[in-house]
Amino acid sequence: MQSKQKQLNNTGIYLRLSKDDERAGESLSIDNQRLILQKYVAERGWNLVDEYVDDGFSGTDFERPEVTRLLDDAKTGRINTIVVKDLSRFGRNYIMVGQYLDYIFPAYGIRFIAINDNVNTADRNSTGMDMMPIMNVFNEWHSANTSKKIRAVLEASQKAGKYTSGCYPYGYLVGDDENRTAIIDEPAAEIVKRIYNLRIQGLSPYRIARVLSDEGIPNPTLYRTKKDGSKINRRVPNWWSHKTVREMLADPTYKGCTVQHRRSTISYKNHNTYWLPQEEWIVKQNAHEPIVSEEVWEKAQEVARSVSRAKRTKSGVTFPLSGFIYCADCGHKMKIVHSKKKLKDGREYDCECYICRTYANLGKNYCTTHAIQRTDIEALVLADIRSKFDFVLKDEDAAREEFLKNKSKRSATARNCDLKQLNAKKKRMDELDVLIRSAFEEKVLKKMPENLCNSLCENYQKEQQTLQTEIATLEKKLQKESKDEADVEEYIRRIKLYGNCPELTREMCLQLIEFITIDAKTEHNNRWHPPAPRNIHIYYKLIDKKHANISEN
Repeated sequence: MQSKQKQLNNTGIYLRLSKDDERAGESLSIDNQRLILQKYVAERGWNLVDEYVDDGFSGTDFERPEVTRLLDDAKTGRINTIVVKDLSRFGRNYIMVGQYLDYIFPAYGIRFIAINDNVNTADRNSTGMDMMPIMNVFNEWHSANTSKKIRAVLEASQKAGKYTSGCYPYGYLVGDDENRTAIIDEPAAEIVKRIYNLRIQGLSPYRIARVLSDEGIPNPTLYRTKKDGSKINRRVPNWWSHKTVREMLADPTYKGCTVQHRRSTISYKNHNTYWLPQEEWIVKQNAHEPIVSEEVWEKAQEVARSVSRAKRTKSGVTFPLSGFIYCADCGHKMKIVHSKKKLKDGREYDCECYICRTYANLGKNYCTTHAIQRTDIEALVLADIRSKFDFVLKDEDAAREEFLKNKSKRSATARNCDLKQLNAKKKRMDELDVLIRSAFEEKVLKKMPENLCNSLCENYQKEQQTLQTEIATLEKKLQKESKDEADVEEYIRRIKLYGNCPELTREMCLQLIEFITIDAKTEHNNRWHPPAPRNIHIYYKLIDKKHANISEN
C-alpha cells in the first residue's frame, strides 16, 4: 500500500517568474517559490522527481520550454502530481489554464495542486475548485492591466526622450545617462560611413555586402559578439547580408535621430508584432551625435528611390547610365549589349550599345532597336551637364529663374502677383472682423436696427467664407512653389558640385539624373533627304517632372 501511495505521488514542482513579476519583490522570486514547494512536498512525504523553472517568461504564453518538458514527463508517467505556488505561476491565460486542468491533466491521470489558491484537482468538490474559474479570469485581467500600464509607461518614456530598446544599431553603444543616449563606437562607425559613401557612389546593397565580406570585415552580429564576449546559441555566418546593409542605409539613427514606437504586439497574449502607422511613430531629432550628415543620409535615400537598378558587366563594371535609359516608344528600359564595329580600314573594335529591351526580348514586330552607343550617350549627357554648369556660372540668377519657370511653369511676376493677392485678402479678412464687431456694438447701443445689423453681418460672413477658400488655395499654391524654389536651389548646388567633372561618373548620374528617353532612329533611303535628328530627352532630378510613358521594369 505504501509503495502504491509513493508511486501515485511522484511529484514535479513548477516555478515561473516573469520580468514584470520581478517588481513584486522577494515574495515571487524563484528561490521563495522553491522553498515553499519543497517544504509542501517534504511534509507530505511525496517523492520529488524534478523541478521545472521558467525564469523570465510571461504567464500568458504557454510556449514555454519547461511547461513543454513538464507535460512530456507527465505523458510518459515520470510524474503524476504537479505542484505550483498559485494558479498565476502556472499561467495567466484562463482559456489555456482551464484546458490543462479540465482536459489535458485528467486525460493523463495527473493531479494538479495550487497551494495558495487551495486548488487540488483530486478533490473536485472543494471550494477552491469552485472558485478556480473566477481566479483564472482575475489572473488574466491582472496580466492585461499590467500590460496596459507597462505600454503607457514605455510610451511616456519614449516621448520624454528615453531610448527603451535593448541596444542601438551597429555603430553605436548605449550611454550610461538617464536617457541611454547613444555613444558613437568609432571602429564600427567608420564602417557605417563607408557603407553610405559606397551607396552614394552607386553601389547596390548586394555589392556593398560583397565588398565588406571579401575584405573580412565582421558583420554586426559577429562584431558585437567579439566586442562584449557574449555567446549566441546559433551559428552566425561570417559574411554580410544585403538585407543588413539595406536596413542600415534606411535607419535614421545614423543621422542623429531616434525613431521609436514603430512596432507593437497584437495583444498581451499574442506577441506577434505589426508595423504601426508612421504618424504614430515617436521621433526625436538631434537625439545624439550623428555618424553621417543629414546631406549624406538624404543622398543615400535618393539613390534608393532612383529608377536605376544598375547591373554589372561580366568584368564587374557598372556603367554610369546603367538603368537610367528608357525607350521613348514602348517605355521599357534599354539594356546594354556588346557588339563589334568595323573601322574604315577594316579593323574591328568592341563597343557597347544600349538597345530597347522589348526589341531584344520579343523582336522587331514589337519595337525597334533604338540603339545608341554607350560612349555617345555618355558624352552627350556630360556635355549637357556642363552646359547647365556654364549657364549657372555665367548668370546664376537667370539660371535660377529659368529652372524655376520650367518646374512651376509660372514666372516670378505671376508668383509675386499671387503673394500680393494673398496679403490683400488676409487684410480684408481682418477688416471684416472689425466691421462685424462694430455692427454688433452699434446694435447693442441701439444706434443700428437689429434687422440691418443681421443683414450686414450675414453678408460679411459670406464674404469671409469666400475669402477663406481663396486664401487656402493661394497658400497651397505658394507653399508648393516654395518647395520648388528649395528644389531648384539644391539642383544648382549639385550642378556646381558635379558640373566641372572631367568624366561622367555613376555618382554624378545618381545625384543629377532622373532618367533619359531615347527616340527611334529615323529610316531613310534617299541621300538627298537625310534622317531627322534623334530626340534624346534628359530628365533631371529636382527640376523635371516624371514622364508618364516610362515603365519601372
